[in-house]
Parts: sequence; structure tokens; C-alpha cells
Amino acid sequence: MAKQKGNVVTHGLSGKIGDLLVFRQVDGKTVISKVPEPPKKVSEKQAEQRRRFRQAVIYARSAVESPETKEVYDKIAGKKGKTPFIAAVADFLHVPEIRRIDLSDYSGQAGDTIRIEVEDDAMIKYVRVGIIAADGTVIEEGPATPDISGYLWTYAAKQDNNLFHYGKIVVSVSDLPGNVVEGSEELV
Repeated sequence: MAKQKGNVVTHGLSGKIGDLLVFRQVDGKTVISKVPEPPKKVSEKQAEQRRRFRQAVIYARSAVESPETKEVYDKIAGKKGKTPFIAAVADFLHVPEIRRIDLSDYSGQAGDTIRIEVEDDAMIKYVRVGIIAADGTVIEEGPATPDISGYLWTYAAKQDNNLFHYGKIVVSVSDLPGNVVEGSEELV
């Protein structure tokens, strides 16, 4: 690398010359480099990912300004060696996951329970359960209740389901940033 000291010709110079050289100032020094190549055309999928990342940054900025959400991300950040901001971005970009819908204790009777195992980077905000008849009619729906870990949620049926063997259980899960995931299990 060639170095020039006290060059009165390039001192303080910045900008582009033709299609070959770019002059810029870095730490009080004049740096000369070739003109960068124009950005390549991005695919639809890349454009969507960039848009989603911008949304994640906007969410993270507001999340760390709120004392309640910052506390949640502080705990996660400490465990993973990250900052709360990075933890919030990651949480926004990763949707919650429904691990399992357990129907072993549901036989169509009021009081029977449905257990849902869910997982998320930070915190599950809510889990809603719907019992749907084969023709699409909603028999009942409502919120599930979390255990102390926040990973296992339980829904207790409110009414008898005479069409127990026909239909499905639909579960909707939302995390702190508002990502919503749905899953279902057929009744057999």
C-alpha cells in the first residue's frame, strides 16, 4: 500500500471521478478506492426479508424503551450473551412454535382438558383454543392457561361436544412481538 504525506492535490478531496475512482475522508485521511458496483437486483424473497428485518428493528427500538418488555429481553439477553435490542430483533424474526397439541385427556365432555406445548424465543402472550365441528361451526373457543414455565398451556372444555369424533381442535399462539401461528389437530 502506497502512502503519501502532505499531498496538496488530494488533501480533503471527496467524491467520484468518472467511473473509476472514489475519494473519501476517513479519520482525517483521504482514501481512494474503485467505484463500488451497483447493487444487484434483489429477489422477491430477499426484498421481503429486508422488509421484515426493518420491522424487527423498529419493534426492537420500541421494545427496549418500554420498561416491561425491556425487562423480558434483559433476562433473555443475559442468558444468551446478547443485548436486549438483539434479543428483541431475534424474537420478532422467529415466530412461536406449537410443539404438540395433546388430546389424550379430551373425550368431548365439559371439564376435559387439552394441553398445548409451545415454544418461543422470549414469551408467549396468549394461546387460544377453538373446538370446531366438521361443518366448520365453532362449538366453543377461549384462552388457555399457562403453567409456571409458560411452555405448557391448558384449556378446559366448557361444554359437552356431542360430535366429538368429528371436527378438529384449532390452536392460535401469539408471542410478545405479535407473531401469530396456528395449528390444528383432527378429532378421531
